[in-house]
Amino acid sequence: MSAHATIARAAVPATTNPDQGHRMRLAAAYGVAIALICAVAVYGLNYYTLSATDRPFSPKHAILRPSGYIGVKLGMVGFAMFLVIFLYPLRKMWPWLGRQGLTRHWLDFHVLLGLAAPFVIALHASFKFRGFAGIAFWIMLAVSMSGVVGRYLYGQIPRSLNAAELSMKEVQENRERLAAQLKEQRLLPEKDLQSLLRLPSKERVDSLPMFVALAYMMTLDVARWLRVANLRRRSLSFSGKITTLLGFLPIRNTPLERAITTASEEATLAKRVVFLARSQQVFHLWHVVHKPFSYTFALLALTHIAVVLAMGYF
Repeated sequence: MSAHATIARAAVPATTNPDQGHRMRLAAAYGVAIALICAVAVYGLNYYTLSATDRPFSPKHAILRPSGYIGVKLGMVGFAMFLVIFLYPLRKMWPWLGRQGLTRHWLDFHVLLGLAAPFVIALHASFKFRGFAGIAFWIMLAVSMSGVVGRYLYGQIPRSLNAAELSMKEVQENRERLAAQLKEQRLLPEKDLQSLLRLPSKERVDSLPMFVALAYMMTLDVARWLRVANLRRRSLSFSGKITTLLGFLPIRNTPLERAITTASEEATLAKRVVFLARSQQVFHLWHVVHKPFSYTFALLALTHIAVVLAMGYF
């Protein structure tokens, strides 16, 4: 089955969404991570804000210091997260692991753990980053931030449902299909469509420096998100604006929401076509930078754990 046929079929409303279960699990995981981090941070706020000389006199010092009851448990959680994070690159080398689940689902949890781990480790270290462990933490933070950029770039490269890259011809066919749907619906004014679909030329994008093009691409995504919300707000009453968070959530007007969604998809795909070469270029460079930092952090983290165990602090 061609990618065109696959995406065309996906455009038909379905009673079940194959990714719905994944999104629910991911949302639950984010909720647990945020709840854990916030609970410990709120409980220890009056301890973490003390100076290093005053902390030993705090009644919470015995449990919140790195070797304390909660501090050690946070270190264990951080280490477990660290192990799971590195399952994602390992699945590319172990065929049996690579067959478990979808790549993009693994990547979503990889990013979640990469975002949560620095906060958990910061709480474990009670926000004191000195010496060897401090170097490891700052490298981990750099890896985490670069991972967010990598996930964004991964999403900018058009892919079919089986993660194979679409050919330019298939991408153009999908754009034409979406454009035809917009013309048939006739629910959005031409002026609004032009604003939503306005993009720089491919020649201009290719002439921009690599990181300027990346920033430009992100700016277009934010601008489109704001324009879509503005389109929704025009059809909403005051109460409707409140319930949809000023148009940032879908509206109940099904035909209009379908037209807005179609226009947004067409704009997104058009942007990816224009920026495809640049996205691939930055993504390859990102791999060159991200991997060495990740392996360096892994080595430092393991060394830190080995020293702690050898010194008997555990």
